[in-house]
Amino acid sequence: MEFEQPIPTDAGTLSDADLWLALKAGQTSALGTLYDRHSGLVYGVAFKVLGHAQEAEDLTQDIFVKLVQSTAYNPQRGSFRTYLAILTRSRAIDRLRSRQTARDSVARLQAGDQPPTPTPADALAQSERSEEVRAALAQLSANQQQILRLAYYEGLSQATIAEQLDTPLGTVKTHSRRGLLKLRQILQDRWGN
Repeated sequence: MEFEQPIPTDAGTLSDADLWLALKAGQTSALGTLYDRHSGLVYGVAFKVLGHAQEAEDLTQDIFVKLVQSTAYNPQRGSFRTYLAILTRSRAIDRLRSRQTARDSVARLQAGDQPPTPTPADALAQSERSEEVRAALAQLSANQQQILRLAYYEGLSQATIAEQLDTPLGTVKTHSRRGLLKLRQILQDRWGN
């Protein structure tokens, strides 16, 4: 199906997959139809996870805005509703984590807690361990290295990594798990634990 023409006014009859393809072909009006069909689902999932109406509304808007830029959905791998539900749940959990991290930081600042200042010996030991971990990472496959760096050095969720790399989430999870197991084995062999 070609989408060089504007989406017909009866776009409600097009499948989600066709609307997605139209959106990817530059027909931004397809986003309105997808929003009309699925915003209730996205809001419901977001509200269930976040428990706050305004945050759920904000996340619903964010999800649909990011759909314009996203290439992660593959119509051959499952329904658009399932994709949206999983994406929304993942993003809502990310927001909960960041909310908790922010609360913890504020609580520490209010309590006057300062992180302990490492001694020079501690700093040296940490530096040496960091070098050993980097050397161990270099022994992993390129995919495993990239995914673990994105997850642990940049703090991205597996869903975000999958979207960013345009790779199925299951593949990201597999590379992550195998990479972590191999990394653990390398470091155990090196450190004797």
